[in-house]
Amino acid sequence: MYSCIKNVLHLEALVDLLFQDDRIVAMGPAGHIPLPESCSVTDGEKLVLMPSFIDAHVHLREPGFEYKETIETGLNAALHGGFGQVMCMANTRPVNDNAQVTRFMLEKARKSHPDGPKLHPIGAATKNLAGEELAPVAELKEAGCVALSNDGRPLASTEVMRRILEYAADFGLTVIDHCEDPTLAVNWVMNEGEMSGRLGLKGQPVVGEALQAARDIMLAEYLRLPVHIAHVSSALTVDVIKWGKERGVNVTAETCPHYLLLDETSLEGYNAACKVSPPLRTKADRDALLSAINDGTIDILVTDHAPHTMHEKMTALDHALVGFSGLDLAMTLTWGLVRENRLAEDALHRLWCRRPGEIFGLPTNGFAPGDPADFFLFDPHEPWVPDEKTLYSKGKNTPFYGQELFGRVKHHWIGGRQLF
Repeated sequence: MYSCIKNVLHLEALVDLLFQDDRIVAMGPAGHIPLPESCSVTDGEKLVLMPSFIDAHVHLREPGFEYKETIETGLNAALHGGFGQVMCMANTRPVNDNAQVTRFMLEKARKSHPDGPKLHPIGAATKNLAGEELAPVAELKEAGCVALSNDGRPLASTEVMRRILEYAADFGLTVIDHCEDPTLAVNWVMNEGEMSGRLGLKGQPVVGEALQAARDIMLAEYLRLPVHIAHVSSALTVDVIKWGKERGVNVTAETCPHYLLLDETSLEGYNAACKVSPPLRTKADRDALLSAINDGTIDILVTDHAPHTMHEKMTALDHALVGFSGLDLAMTLTWGLVRENRLAEDALHRLWCRRPGEIFGLPTNGFAPGDPADFFLFDPHEPWVPDEKTLYSKGKNTPFYGQELFGRVKHHWIGGRQLF
C-alpha cells in the first residue's frame, strides 16, 4: 500500500514523502511527486520531518529493577521521543551476560512493542560485570546482542580490556567502554574543581576519564581493532580522541545532550537532580564538547537514559543515585541547539541516526528509495513541561523537570506504520 505525507519540512525545504509498506519510494519538492492510485495522503502541516533516531546507550532496568523502568515503558518513551531503535545496557539483575537474559529482553520487546521501536541488547563484556572473566561472546552474539560493554563498572585491567577487544572483533562486535579510572577519587560526588572545593564535596577529576580513553585508544591502535568511548564529558578526553583519530585509530565516541547544555554550576545548592556519571564538568568542557560534535571528533549522541524513582534522586547529594531520564527529552533538547544556531539541523540526522547505524551495523533511513520507512514529525514550537503526566518513562528524574520547553514529537512511523 502506498502512503504519502505531504507538506513537511526537511532541512528547511517543503517536501512530500512517498512510501510503500515499510520502504521509502521517493521524497521531493511538495506537489511534485506523482502519486499512485489508491495512495493514502496525510497533510504534514509543515511539521519537521526527521528519520527515526537510534539511541546507542540506554538503561531499561528490566530484568530486576522494574520499579524504575520496564522494557515496555522504556520503549514507549523511546517511541514518543523519536527513537526507532534503542541499544540497552547489560547492568540488569541478573546481568545480561548470557543468552537466556538476552532472549528474555528481546521477547519482552516483541510482546510489548511488536511494531517497534526495536530493541538491541548490549551484552556484558565480563561475567556479572565483575571485570575479571570474559562473558561468553559467541553465545551473546548468537542470542542477538549488537555490542559489548561493562558500562557502569569501568574496566581496571588492561589485559582484560585487550582480550575483550579481541574476542568482540572475532564476532563483529564493537566494545563500548565506560572510561573512568576506578581507583581515582573513589566515592566521588561531582566534578573535581573549584566548585567541589567550595561545596565541600569529593570530586572526580577529568584526568580519570581521559586516562582510560587514552589506554583504550592505544590498545585499539596496537590491535588494529575498533573501540567506542562512552558518554564523553570533558575537553581533555576530546583531545585524546582527536589524537587517536589523527593517528588513524578506529575510535568512535559519544556524548549526551546534558553535557552540551549543563555544567557543574547546576549543582549549586546541592541539587541532587543534576548528579550524573560521569559528572557535569565546567563550562569550558561543555563548549569543547559542542565543538567536538560539530567537527565530528565525537561521532554520535546518546541519552544514557538512566531512570530512577524520585526518592532515589531527591535526597542528600552524596547519597543520591546518578543518572538522568532522557528518552522523552532528547529531541526537544537537541533541537534547542538548532534553534540557537549552535548545531545544524542535518547534524541531528548524522548524530542520532546515520553514524550510530554505521558504527553498530543497524539499518537507517536516509530518505533514499528503498530505505526503511522509519520517521517522525516534530513540532519545533509546541510548549510543554516535563512532569508526571507528560513523561512516558517511569523515570521522571531529569534536571529539566517542571521547566517549560519547546518542541515535541507529534507522530511516529516505524516500518511504514503510524504508531501515534
